[in-house]
Amino acid sequence: MSKGTIQGYATREGTERFRLRHEGNTTVIGHFKRFNEYALSSIGIGTYLGKADQATDALVVDAVKRSIASGAVNVVDTAINYRFQKSERAVGRALKELIEEGICKRDEVFISTKNGYLTHDADLSMDFWEYIHTNLIKTGVISADDISSGYNCIKVSYLEDQLKRSLKNLGLECIDLIYLHNAAEEQLPDVGRDRFMQMLKEAFEFYEARRREGLIRYYGMATWDCLRVEPDNPLYMNIKDIIDIAENVASKDHGFKFIQLPFNMAMHEAATLKNQVIDGKVYTVMEAATLLGINIFTSVPLLQGRLLHRDVMSLVKAETPALACLQFARSSKAIPLIGQKKREHVEENLRIAKIPPLGNDEFSSIIASLTVRAA
Repeated sequence: MSKGTIQGYATREGTERFRLRHEGNTTVIGHFKRFNEYALSSIGIGTYLGKADQATDALVVDAVKRSIASGAVNVVDTAINYRFQKSERAVGRALKELIEEGICKRDEVFISTKNGYLTHDADLSMDFWEYIHTNLIKTGVISADDISSGYNCIKVSYLEDQLKRSLKNLGLECIDLIYLHNAAEEQLPDVGRDRFMQMLKEAFEFYEARRREGLIRYYGMATWDCLRVEPDNPLYMNIKDIIDIAENVASKDHGFKFIQLPFNMAMHEAATLKNQVIDGKVYTVMEAATLLGINIFTSVPLLQGRLLHRDVMSLVKAETPALACLQFARSSKAIPLIGQKKREHVEENLRIAKIPPLGNDEFSSIIASLTVRAA
């Protein structure tokens, strides 16, 4: 463990302490959710978009600090390829400053990242392929044949290299959750289903070993298409098949407890499309995940801003379109991750913590309306 590394990880006790400090004070009752062993805010902050420069670093650090200090957020999501490793570093810097300033403790905040896509390092004066060749191919971590046509790689030696870099970038002793990043979407077209399932097994074996070492707590799959398409789509994945692999690797004590996929008022398949098969019965992703004990984080609640120009408030009453989108996404069984950097966007989005989530009947009515529209 390097000097200055933040020790520990999110815990049941720590996240509950965060909830008790804020729920009913700086947030409304019901803003937090029971998620696996944790008490987590019903929105999290994402760190995907932005230039790979110091000005954006400062915005990300400020956004993460403001989000957590407000009491509205104790979930932070990133990936090693976001802004070419700089998003992970900004998250690590923000968390370090929050802890040093006494605003939160490490065990109160849930940190997730993703590995799989090739990325270079924006802090180095090298172009993309020069970096890949020098740091990965020349060193024997991967060969050119290990790289998918979409610049993705889930070879174990690559995942090991990337996990080490992510831990260093974040300045953490242990990452709470690490995802394989769009692995099905990027690997299935190249290697076929049988080979891909074997690659998943090898990746899960690697992650289980890192769990035993205390480097990660859980692992999962961050996806885009594979969990929200029809079964006849070549990219389709059935969650039960993935869980079967995890159980084959580590029995019922496996660490595959989370998935991520898009969910918003335009991309609502997770709650409206019955495409998941368990014991001969068909369920939506959200229904299947509940049955299988899997927790869901969702991405693009505002569809990267495009939903702000649609009539979303005809479905969800709210002060602004952004809050309507967040209210819809956070009222599901999942926790949406909202990308926010500019201070005015952070302040607007955090207002959701002052609003009670939709009731089950109201949310179900909106889902029914969306299902009819999609038919």
